[in-house]
Amino acid sequence: MFRAAERGGHHRRVLRVLLVAALAVGCFAAEVTFGALFRPAEAHAVLLESSPVDNAVVGSAPRQAVLRFNEAVTLTPESIQLLDPNGDEVRVGAPVHAAGKANTAAAALPADLARGTYTVAWRVVSADSHAVSGAFRFSVGAPSAAVASPRTGTGRVTPVVHGVGRGLAFLGLALTLGGVVFLGVIWPGGLGRRRGRLVVWAGFAALGVGTVVVFLAQGPYGTGRSLATAFDPGVLRLTLSTRFGHALSARLGTAVVLAVVFAVVVRHRGGADGDGAEARVPVAALILGAVCGVALVLTWPLTDHAHTGSQAWLAVPVTCLHLLAIAVWFGGLVPLTACVVGPAAGRSERVRDLRPALPRFSGLAQVCFAVIAVTGLYLAWRQVGTFGALGGTTYGRLLLVKFGLVLLVVALAARGRSFVRRRGSDPAEDVPAGELRRLRVSVATEVVLGVVVLSVTSVLVNTAPARSSYAPPVRATVAVPAAAGTHTGLDGGHVELRLTPARRGSNVADIYLVAKGGSLVNVPEVSGRLAPVGKDIGALPVTVSAAEPGHYVASAMSIPYPGRWDLWLNIRTSDFDEVPVHFSFTAR
Repeated sequence: MFRAAERGGHHRRVLRVLLVAALAVGCFAAEVTFGALFRPAEAHAVLLESSPVDNAVVGSAPRQAVLRFNEAVTLTPESIQLLDPNGDEVRVGAPVHAAGKANTAAAALPADLARGTYTVAWRVVSADSHAVSGAFRFSVGAPSAAVASPRTGTGRVTPVVHGVGRGLAFLGLALTLGGVVFLGVIWPGGLGRRRGRLVVWAGFAALGVGTVVVFLAQGPYGTGRSLATAFDPGVLRLTLSTRFGHALSARLGTAVVLAVVFAVVVRHRGGADGDGAEARVPVAALILGAVCGVALVLTWPLTDHAHTGSQAWLAVPVTCLHLLAIAVWFGGLVPLTACVVGPAAGRSERVRDLRPALPRFSGLAQVCFAVIAVTGLYLAWRQVGTFGALGGTTYGRLLLVKFGLVLLVVALAARGRSFVRRRGSDPAEDVPAGELRRLRVSVATEVVLGVVVLSVTSVLVNTAPARSSYAPPVRATVAVPAAAGTHTGLDGGHVELRLTPARRGSNVADIYLVAKGGSLVNVPEVSGRLAPVGKDIGALPVTVSAAEPGHYVASAMSIPYPGRWDLWLNIRTSDFDEVPVHFSFTAR
């Protein structure tokens, strides 16, 4: 009867552990899934210029469509498509890197294009492995009444599957590396505990499954095809030929080697549950495991934001340290909870396990938090750039959420550290049961928050950095010379421009004509034109309409690409007089 009761208690404890794990993984999956569903798509590579220019009217059909980006891009057979005014696809040449430049894509266009407006829809894979798409239009002879609306996305399913795969692989990385470090270095006696080994093997499984899912989804994600083409041989070959495909292959191979090393170490220790006695792990296994761990972590920053942009030589190792610190902390916290703190709070004969494992992990966690803080500050500065981008971009807001969660985790970890300091010299068996239960709740909460931190980190990896996506609105004022505004009320006044969002694509320009005394001035007409600074292309017309007296709006001012632009306004004050006004701004 007593054995049955003991088995029942054991089953209940296992169920509680499984419940906590299920809640944590569910929270993780929900964060990644809903983040992929409801987060707006943002570009990573940025289109700098195109030929023909967006909305350009040309006398004859251009020989080719050329797109230049701010970084190297990977092309697919469907990277450049041409649609006629009715939305029908026009056959173009195979997309190639123009003049051998990895950041420039080009495709030959037919020479017999009829009059009308054509749409160039493009989709490429940026250097950080994320798909980027867009479209621009040009007209041959004159604009047509009908304009095609291109489909440049893959729908909702493929990005969700791709994002969940990335998140699952990241979770597996943490459980694998952290579990191996905890059981192999911090608490070698734990290698004899089945729970600890299960945590590590679960990490290997999540890492492998997540990596395979990402590999299969990368082809449809990059080409814009449906998820049903994931097993198409041509799509698989395309993924395997890219830098990202190479990194995923290396990740799987490295994970297999690390799994073999872990299996050998476990076999060396004896596979059955033991009493947790300390044992020395072979030095060769430690060295090989460390090399595999570093190689495994490297497969992330070499294919994400870290290796693009400025200071990549520093960002890659710093990102490795950041990911490694997160993995060692969280991946060690899970087996600590499952094998040490949880059982110690429920069974008095397990309390002695606190002595070797908890103090050591507490010290390691302090080092991890210090590394996370230092590396995180650098990475935040590199990817955000300005304080305005923290609240003005998805990346910045996610970073603030992650920062708040880490502060909560640090507060909970401080409670565990306080327990270690208080009980460091006392016999572990003398710890009150109530204090142990509070420690278990604190550590379990830290695990759940850690899963949320990992999920936010995974979403951050898939989000465009704030430094490249932030576009602060333009606020500019130009004084009107006294003689220029005579008899209109503008003499001595000024013109205010408010441009939102001041980035490539459609923008709204609010124009205010303000008299010297501060009142708004009404005029017969305001017209404008937009021209890039230092570019030898014609100015683009800007349509301005009156919103209210003294307030004029260009509601669809198209900026073809980022850079410096001049906006010229002609303010007609009478049938014969005009006041020219010039604004210069930077579009992102």
